[in-house]
Amino acid sequence: MTSRVYRLHSTLELKLDDVHEFFDGYELPVEIEDVEVTRRNNTLIVSAVAAEDNISKYTPTAQLKASITENRLYETEDGWQETPPEPDMGASVGDGDGPQWGSFSDSGQVQEEPEINSKLVEYACFKGDRETVLQNTALQYPMFEVLCDLAKFAEKGTLTAIAAVDGDLVAVRIVDGEERSASVEVVDDPRERESKNTVNWRDNKFISG
Repeated sequence: MTSRVYRLHSTLELKLDDVHEFFDGYELPVEIEDVEVTRRNNTLIVSAVAAEDNISKYTPTAQLKASITENRLYETEDGWQETPPEPDMGASVGDGDGPQWGSFSDSGQVQEEPEINSKLVEYACFKGDRETVLQNTALQYPMFEVLCDLAKFAEKGTLTAIAAVDGDLVAVRIVDGEERSASVEVVDDPRERESKNTVNWRDNKFISG
């Protein structure tokens, strides 16, 4: 029985270098022989290469799609962080050119605060629903397994999904690299409830013409 993904939502963010590092040592599902990682401007595409010849070369295989953005990181005592470190409290001194921030030395002169080191780092953002993040149906579920492992490798973001595996519905929830408990809840379709509660204005005996 073919497994497939019905619902998916992702907010995963990884450094672009970490994505390449992940695939360098990753053991792919048996249905996938290899993946092709391609960058097109500010878009990253990870395409599956089928391990068997039963898929035509003209059939588009499943692919993961991410947008590439730049985030500024700041050097702190705990390493590089997205949040800049708290500046030391200094004194404000005004002159003809405007105020200056700093601290007083023993001689009474203003000392400038040390400059905070920062750098721009490229991130791959796998964000959106199934049609945005996991495209095409051939090899869809094996590529979904790759996405789940990538979510466990990521330090930031959430992946939630509902998939059918061997005829059973399975819920997946991975938050900041950790698997969390998840379940599938079956509820009434609100559209059906609305249709039952809708008044038939044409054949209503309480309305006179």
